[in-house]
Amino acid sequence: MVLPRIGVLIPSTNTAVEADFQRVLAGHASVHSERLFIPDGQMSEAHLDEMNRDLEARIRSLASAKVDVVAYACTSGSFYKGAAWDEAVIETVQRVAGVPCTTTSKAVAEALRCVAPSGAIAAITPYPEWTNQRLRQYYEAQGFSILALAGDERSARGGHRFVNDQDPAEIVRFGLENMHEDARALFCSCTAWRAFEALPALEAALGIPVVTSNQATLWKASRMLNLQLPAQAGTSGPFGRLSHF
Repeated sequence: MVLPRIGVLIPSTNTAVEADFQRVLAGHASVHSERLFIPDGQMSEAHLDEMNRDLEARIRSLASAKVDVVAYACTSGSFYKGAAWDEAVIETVQRVAGVPCTTTSKAVAEALRCVAPSGAIAAITPYPEWTNQRLRQYYEAQGFSILALAGDERSARGGHRFVNDQDPAEIVRFGLENMHEDARALFCSCTAWRAFEALPALEAALGIPVVTSNQATLWKASRMLNLQLPAQAGTSGPFGRLSHF
C-alpha cells in the first residue's frame, strides 16, 4: 500500500516541522520536504525575501516526488507581505505542482475560526517586534482581535538556531506569563518553535484551545487528504482541542 504523500516547503534552518509531522503521521502518510534556503542569524524581511526568491524551483523539485498536497510551512514567510502574498504563494504552488496547497498562515486562520469563533485571541511568538506587527496586521485583517501579543527579542540576537533549540517547557512558561483573561484561544506562532510539543501542557493549564503553527498546518493538510488520525491513549486527539473540528 502506498501511503498519501504530504510535501512541505520549509525554511532551511527549521528542524521542527519534519519532526512534528512525522511524529503525528507515522503509519498514515509520508512526509517529503524541500528546504528553502534562509541565512541563519537575525530575522529580517530581507532574509524572508531571499528564502522566497527561488520558490518556483523548489516547488518543482518537491513536485517530482509526486506528493498529493503541499504545505508551505513558514508562518512569517506567508504573512509578512499580507494576505495577497499568502494567496499568491498558494496559487504558485498549485500552478507549478498541480496539487492542492495550504500555507501555515491560512491554516492557522482556519483553525482559529473553529476554536475561537468570537475572534478574541492571544498570541505568543519567538519573533522580534517588526515581525509581530506584521502578524498583527495579517490576523486582524482576517477578522481576529488580538488582545495580547508577546514576542521574544532574544531571537533578534540568537536567530533561527535560538528558536529551534528552545525547550517546550520554556514555551509553556512564556504562554502562561503572556495570556489574556478574555482570550478564547492562544496562538503560538512559528513553525520552527517546538510549540506543538508544548500544546498539551498549555491546554491543560489554560483550559482553552491552543493553536500552534505546525499543529494547524498539519491539521489542514490532513483534512485536505481526508486522513483520519486516531487519538493517542489519554488524549483528546492528535491536534488537541482542534481535533474536534
